[in-house]
Amino acid sequence: MNHPYPSGREIKLNPKDMIVSKTDPRGVITYGNDKFIEISGYKETELIGSPHNILRHPEMPSAVFYLMWDSIKNGRNIMAVVKNLAKNGDHYWVTTDFDIKRDMEGKIRNYIAFRQAAPKHVIEAIEPLYTKMLEIEKKSWDGCIPRISARLFGRKTNELQPVYRISG
Repeated sequence: MNHPYPSGREIKLNPKDMIVSKTDPRGVITYGNDKFIEISGYKETELIGSPHNILRHPEMPSAVFYLMWDSIKNGRNIMAVVKNLAKNGDHYWVTTDFDIKRDMEGKIRNYIAFRQAAPKHVIEAIEPLYTKMLEIEKKSWDGCIPRISARLFGRKTNELQPVYRISG
């Protein structure tokens, strides 16, 4: 499936809407509620079985997804502000909170993401940071994401793992 080119048009979300998706531990979509399907612009059959990064906007820094996946893969919830890309190239901003589901042995079974419209003041605050992070990422080389994360979040680089390729 081809990744859409960003149109520059924003989809205005209703702040009361809840956008829900579920992925397996590798980030493959296994469920999306009607609102998720509607806003993404994809058919349900196109989403189910696809990696969640099908929605990744190119203006989202890799470091954000690195931290998100590092947290949830280690069983720690994280709230993230994400700019997603719809099938038609339009974008929408959401705040995402996760529910980490485990089996009887405690092994992670799946992740459920609950999204709502990101407030305008949050978008205005985060966009300049994301722009700066993207500039750093574009100037750098493989392995840079842990160093960026360490600088931004005060962690030692040896505490960080390689970038996960299942971001989204």
